[in-house]
Amino acid sequence: MTYITVQQAALAWSITERRVQKYCTEGRIAGARRFGRSWQIPANAPKPEDARRPAPPRAKGKAGRSRIPSNATLMPLMNTPFRPGECRQLLEEVPDGPAKEIATAEYLYFSGRAEQAVCRLERYLTSRSRDTRLSACLLYAFASLSGGCIPQARRALAEVQKTLAEDPEPGRNAAAPFVAATASVLLHLPLPDGTPPARDFLPLLPPGLRAFALYVQAHYLYLREEYQKSIGMVEATLAMGAESYPIPAIYLHLVAVMDYMSLRCPEQAQKHLLAAWDLARPDDLIEGFGEHHGLLGGMLEAAIKPQWPEDFKRIIEITYRFSAGWRKIHNPDTGDRVADNLSTTEFAMAMLAARGWTNQEIAAHMNMSSHTVKRYLSHVMQKLNITHRQDLKQYMLQ
Repeated sequence: MTYITVQQAALAWSITERRVQKYCTEGRIAGARRFGRSWQIPANAPKPEDARRPAPPRAKGKAGRSRIPSNATLMPLMNTPFRPGECRQLLEEVPDGPAKEIATAEYLYFSGRAEQAVCRLERYLTSRSRDTRLSACLLYAFASLSGGCIPQARRALAEVQKTLAEDPEPGRNAAAPFVAATASVLLHLPLPDGTPPARDFLPLLPPGLRAFALYVQAHYLYLREEYQKSIGMVEATLAMGAESYPIPAIYLHLVAVMDYMSLRCPEQAQKHLLAAWDLARPDDLIEGFGEHHGLLGGMLEAAIKPQWPEDFKRIIEITYRFSAGWRKIHNPDTGDRVADNLSTTEFAMAMLAARGWTNQEIAAHMNMSSHTVKRYLSHVMQKLNITHRQDLKQYMLQ
């Protein structure tokens, strides 16, 4: 019998090597046998079904049926369950029209292709359909940040606030408050006037969007330093089926990483990061990792860079583009001074140092020497023109 390695199986099945090893350990790959500290896997072994999440609905009939309804235009891809690795197939099922265009723009954005997403969305910024318009504005605003197009981003955000203010039935429609809250919280800005409490609009959202809205609420709790509450919300949302919706689930896991790193629990943080990576990698949904880099406390450097160096490079490219645009809205609107002249590694170390981590703890976490950490932090303080370690906090993210 011909055997392949764990790495070869991971590439063939579009999952992580960690997931392949887990399948082997659980006895879910017929004929797999231990070889030293790794495994040999029969070359013709089928990929095991992922027992962590229920199978999404399948196309029915000869011609097939789209899992995304043609009239679902409020973030339709985010609101659709699918197995990791099926995203492109899912988009091919959707009939031509606004739902397909918005879903495709979502995929382009969440896979790190912001410029292509912007091109798809331009024509829908003034759509008569409120859901289509709000979806386009939210995606267009954040995609424009990556391109450095700040006036365009502000224009789209202003349209969201205008739609929220003009809503004739704020108690019966969840689209405008959902999009407005998402934009404000992720930019670390105050909620717009007229945004109803989350408890008023959450029950009106369909399951996938409700899961993402709960990520936004968990992120809001994180910003208020209510880390345990945030973790509880994440765990409860995932337990209630959010894992079936890959895009919301990725973001939920990432906010849990932020919480656990703030509580100085790197082992729990790494588990959530790798769970997000298992969901993201098969469809290349890497945007969220780049967006959250500064909040993840060096976890990408510790857990992703060693095993997936090329993916890590792409994530860092997203980070530089997105964070530059993010600061151009956040800093002027809040008066904060989030640093814009540090490398991603410098920023990650400075975040940990600002939260009280010692050089030795940072070195162990990021797999380098204490001397290297000391040299990096010295360079950071020179760039920021400060002399005391405690002054780092004013230039860091919350």
